[in-house]
Amino acid sequence: MTRPLAMALVQAPPLGVRRALSEFAEEVRGVAEGFPRTQIIVYPEYHVCGLEGDAPALEQYRQMAEPLSGPRMRRLADIARISGRWLIPGTVIELGQGGELLNCCPVFNPRGEVVATYRKMFPWRPFEPWKPGTEFSLFEIPGIGRLGLSICYDTWFPEVFRQLAWMGAEVIINVSYTVTSDRAQETVLARAHAIVNQVFFVTVNAATPGAGKSMVVDPEGHVRSESFSEAPTVLTDCIDLDAVSLARRQGTAALDRPWSQFADGDVPLELPVYQGRIDPAAWDPAAKAHVTSTEQ
Repeated sequence: MTRPLAMALVQAPPLGVRRALSEFAEEVRGVAEGFPRTQIIVYPEYHVCGLEGDAPALEQYRQMAEPLSGPRMRRLADIARISGRWLIPGTVIELGQGGELLNCCPVFNPRGEVVATYRKMFPWRPFEPWKPGTEFSLFEIPGIGRLGLSICYDTWFPEVFRQLAWMGAEVIINVSYTVTSDRAQETVLARAHAIVNQVFFVTVNAATPGAGKSMVVDPEGHVRSESFSEAPTVLTDCIDLDAVSLARRQGTAALDRPWSQFADGDVPLELPVYQGRIDPAAWDPAAKAHVTSTEQ
């Protein structure tokens, strides 16, 4: 392996918000100690913002919402710094500048610094109250590669993952809180996104009451590791991001090279539904230098 990334993917139930951060600190400490070679620890959507009691969900979300400059993010930063790991704590309920609610996935580096935030673009309507995010988000692990972020229902919109791959993501992490029977379809979509974009696709779902079935898929669509149930577990894997370069260079199954599809002289393909186009001259992620991500 030349660009290894050791991951601990924590399939766990959400923590009730009143006790979330103290319990979360202990969870992260336990994972870091139990899996000392782990470089990044990832939790499911809503993990530190779980609902409690019988009050309506929207009422609870409004009570727990904080701006990203608030005390919850500072505490999460401390937890990441103490662990010495890259940390994705799932998602937090963000209070926007105009009072709107957003479902936000932050990423902390081992120094406890926020290196990326991603706001869910596709809330599960009509069931979720979030204002949709408008920016794609990637972050860089030095010496290893670029990772893109997505949240739960984003999985149903393939444009998200094509864009992230085009922006240079070699690993796409999807944090999820799926409690419904469509988790079966989501696992198929995880493999499909990995195959058509030739990326690693990592989906981390909540344990009971979530439907579980977290998994890691390689750039050719093979499932490297997975949870077969909704029970709490920690999936561990060490992936080599050079597998992305290999798949794109040699082809999936030594055949298919979608990022090398276009030849000199091919004209742009118009995409009227998006009011845009595929430009052959800018198609290959490795050939671009002009793309700006939302890295922080």
